[in-house]
Amino acid sequence: MYDVVLLSLAEGSGDGCGSGCGGCASACATPRTPVLACADALREAGARVETVLAGSDQEIDAVLARFDGPARPDGLSWPDPDTKLRLVVASATDGQLRAVVRRLVRRYAPPPSKRPADLAAGRTVPDLPPLAILPLDPGNSGDLAAQLGLPRTPAEVAAAVMNGPVRRLDLLRNDGGSVTLDGALLGGSDDEGRAVPWRGRVEVDDALLTDGEEPVLACVVGNAAGYAEFDGLRLLAEGDPTDGRVEVAVAVPIVVKQRFKGTRVRVEVRRARGRAVSVLPREGDLQFLDDGVAGSTSRKRSWWTEAGAWAVFTS
Repeated sequence: MYDVVLLSLAEGSGDGCGSGCGGCASACATPRTPVLACADALREAGARVETVLAGSDQEIDAVLARFDGPARPDGLSWPDPDTKLRLVVASATDGQLRAVVRRLVRRYAPPPSKRPADLAAGRTVPDLPPLAILPLDPGNSGDLAAQLGLPRTPAEVAAAVMNGPVRRLDLLRNDGGSVTLDGALLGGSDDEGRAVPWRGRVEVDDALLTDGEEPVLACVVGNAAGYAEFDGLRLLAEGDPTDGRVEVAVAVPIVVKQRFKGTRVRVEVRRARGRAVSVLPREGDLQFLDDGVAGSTSRKRSWWTEAGAWAVFTS
């Protein structure tokens, strides 16, 4: 039988609370009934269950260290592929889930100077230990668990942990030291929710989507489909987190001259798919949402795909 750690994040921990994830404080303050129900279901199935409320990266790391494999000659921390330990992440937002996966990557990604021979080509991290997602807002039909069709009730999540298959998913790493599970939307909006044009150079592998000389309404870096639409405009065509590629789209306003009618503006959507994408802002800070966490950058930001790097228990 399995030992199961049911991990929740306290307010202010990781990048899921207190870092702009939005709406999280109320979720952290309410009793976590789904966690208790999931723990009961796991015990009824014969598992030994420990619930952990982590309030810092260090406390998350202490849980993740339990997934380490035997000591290696090269001294690297490496996940144990034969572990009988299972991890359930209770998340109120995708930002909380990302906080845990980010710590997994930080723990197991070897420095470039110590890249081992048994690390798969095209990857900078080994296969991360699978986890189950327990949504703390079961009515949220737009979170990553819903997009992936994962179990949502405590009983269904417990059943997946005990008997379900593992589904491996792509992960986006970025040069800011974090990860993206779903996607990122680059570009801000005004008080009325209208897109504020910005300029920047956007490249996907060898394809140039915009050179930074024209205005951009929005840019989406997509792993899954959570950011497929913006302001009623379809940006991503697919959003498949299992194809080993990142999908990128930019929305560019184009002024069209009409005979006898002046001009009108249409929005052109340019798309590309590839292994990596870079965005270089041309004019000060560029606002973005990355897995629901708000931020800004005035420097070049790059994402690249780690195919099949993380995994979830499914039904």
